[in-house]
Amino acid sequence: MSLAIVHSRAQVGVEAPAVSVEAHLANGLPSLALVGLPETAVKESKDRVRSAIQNSGFDFPPRRITLNLAPADLPKDGGRFDLAIALGVLAASGQLPAGALDEVECLGELALSGALRPVQGVLPAALAARAAGRTLVVPRENAEEASLAGGLKVLAASHLLELTAHFAGHTPLPFYQAQGLMDERPPYPDLAEVQGQVAAKRALLVAAAGSHNLLLCGPPGTGKTLLASRLPGLLPPLDEHEALEVAAIHSVASHAPLRSWPQRPFRQPHHSASGAALVGGGSRPKPGEITLAHQGVLFLDELPEFERKVLEVLREPMESGEIVIARAHDKVRFPARFQLVAAMNPCPCGYLGEPTGRCRCTPEQIQRYRAKLSGPLLDRIDLHLTVAREATALAPPTNTGPGSAEVAERVARSRRVQIQRQGCANAFLDLKGLRQHCALDSADRVWLEEACERLNLSLRAAHRILKVARTLADLEQSGTIARHHLGEALQYRPETMT
Repeated sequence: MSLAIVHSRAQVGVEAPAVSVEAHLANGLPSLALVGLPETAVKESKDRVRSAIQNSGFDFPPRRITLNLAPADLPKDGGRFDLAIALGVLAASGQLPAGALDEVECLGELALSGALRPVQGVLPAALAARAAGRTLVVPRENAEEASLAGGLKVLAASHLLELTAHFAGHTPLPFYQAQGLMDERPPYPDLAEVQGQVAAKRALLVAAAGSHNLLLCGPPGTGKTLLASRLPGLLPPLDEHEALEVAAIHSVASHAPLRSWPQRPFRQPHHSASGAALVGGGSRPKPGEITLAHQGVLFLDELPEFERKVLEVLREPMESGEIVIARAHDKVRFPARFQLVAAMNPCPCGYLGEPTGRCRCTPEQIQRYRAKLSGPLLDRIDLHLTVAREATALAPPTNTGPGSAEVAERVARSRRVQIQRQGCANAFLDLKGLRQHCALDSADRVWLEEACERLNLSLRAAHRILKVARTLADLEQSGTIARHHLGEALQYRPETMT
């Protein structure tokens, strides 16, 4: 047979579209043409495949070989198609039975010796192969990661010879038996280690319970970063679907196969980060910090020090939970359902409002500093809290409040109520869900409307107040939102920060 087709998978964002590797042998001068919009690394596969086939003891056919990676308009990159190309050439030249390759998908880079090397983005390809009902063939180093797609049949090999012997029927390979990724979850820092800051700890509890965005404002050294680092330890563990989403992102972004089961991300980019580093980008779009923080926490310290245009790109993903990166030839969609926690100083020097009067910033400097943050961005942050300086105590009392385990239990109980009631955390309620699950009686509704008018709050801010009040009611296991819930929610929307 002079034509063979082998199935494989490309990588576009966190998706794995199907690619058919077609190998055709024709009479003529020996040559090898590779078509189908391949990038440089794919074009170089011709030499890798030729050497791998010859060093494995097979004949590289001295004929006119045409390799087509279909569909032709889908960009292909990396060495992930090496194995599929090699098997296609062997099947087209009659050295392998072509029918044995019909129900498998192949991923893997070939060394010149014929050994298989691991590739990136195996988990999205594994999930897609499972949906297509095919067996996935991968290098042995990627087998454990591919096995995360439960119900998928995985064939793992270390050398091209193992696979040729399997497909020829000489030495069948057993399906890979998953060992289970290691559950290496280093403990998060404990909330009990934070001295004082009762109001800030309360805000952390509310933020964790409803997945609300949080802004901490206060002088240097008051524990803003310390508090933010404790938030992941208060969130519920990832469920299976969320863990697979996070693992798929890590599979695409990391250059090494997954070695351990993921936990909730905590990303802390430096304030010098560019827009592309934050949201993703490049000629071949890669995930940025907001995608790497998917299902976790994105912490932006020294918020006004970020460039304004960098911060503005956060507005859309904060609402939609995803980011779309458009290029001339294509657009890539990345998930970005993160919880934003930001910290800032009240003025350029950081000491505005200190009783010592050490702040020397002029009103113009303070206004210029705060103007770096746009109103629409601040409007999307549910909880605004001023963190005051605590009294110096080098030997603090041992009882500093509830620890992370106790608070996490309250958060988990509240989240269970929200999931059973509406299927998502309160922060992600849409307008229909807001009207259904955050209804107020007529007196409380009029009271809230008047309060929003006095504080010049937008309708979006009013909706976010309702969501926070719903979370406060859930923490008290109350079915209805009461006046004191609204009052506390309003305290997190100071007029000066809107």
